[in-house]
Amino acid sequence: MAESVNHQEVHDLLVEVARKAGDMIATAQPHINTSSSKKNSADLVTETDKAVEKFVIGALRERYPDYDFLGEETYVPGKQLTDKPTFICDPIDGTTNFIHAFPNVCISLALCVMRMPVVGVIYNPYTTHMYTAIKNQGSFLTMPVRTDSPTSPAPIAPRKIRLPRKQHPEPLTGLQNALCAVEWGSDRSGHNFEVKHRTFTKLAGAIEEGGKMVHSLRSMGSAALNLCAVAAGQVDLYWEGGCWAWDVAAGWLILTEAGGIMVDGNPGGWTPAVDCRRYLAIRAAPSGQKELVEEFWSAIEGRMEYSS
Repeated sequence: MAESVNHQEVHDLLVEVARKAGDMIATAQPHINTSSSKKNSADLVTETDKAVEKFVIGALRERYPDYDFLGEETYVPGKQLTDKPTFICDPIDGTTNFIHAFPNVCISLALCVMRMPVVGVIYNPYTTHMYTAIKNQGSFLTMPVRTDSPTSPAPIAPRKIRLPRKQHPEPLTGLQNALCAVEWGSDRSGHNFEVKHRTFTKLAGAIEEGGKMVHSLRSMGSAALNLCAVAAGQVDLYWEGGCWAWDVAAGWLILTEAGGIMVDGNPGGWTPAVDCRRYLAIRAAPSGQKELVEEFWSAIEGRMEYSS
């Protein structure tokens, strides 16, 4: 079945589904589902999350009834990603942002084959930025741009840009010159939280006090869009623990097709699994990727422990 997958056909369908789902998100009035089984006040779900995933499941199964589906809102604990072609969906990545009307929100859709993403689509309906990738065909950002001039006004039109946005990215020259994306996550106690906040402090801290003095840390509230920012070259790296395959599958492909790399969020893992729940993404660069990974690993204050 893997050999029969038409990547371009799947890509076009995911783009269409993402735009329609994006309209649902952009026109919704967020309402927190208080009957949700999610674990605390930082781990939120809305009726829109559920409605969008239901729409996505219906649209994809109508065209590909034999493919598996792995979605955030329909996930059954213990379900594993397999070699079979599998659609992976996060209906709203950035639900907390969505509830607060903070416009860093997206739908993330991917197709995985042999447990690796081969098509990825991420769409922010508020900015109408569409990130897409097909395995071995590069990754792209389609965004609205003004095409008018003082002498010939014209409407806003979409423009497709190959990623990364700089044709000749600068070399990576260490953490002291890096802009880093990180997230606190919804687990606010325990071992993994301790590893995160000690590491954040070390990254931001002064060199003379044992820190790395990175340019800054950014917490934008969406794993998928963080990966797109690394793919675009807008941030140098993204370190994460605790998110799931649906948070990263599409962004993983968009990143790697743009020349970036994904490694384990714990030291030593150069070939992580899509569903390993610990990730370190590094942007494209002519040099310095491996060195930045190793420097970052040396700055992690412990090892994260997440179960799938």
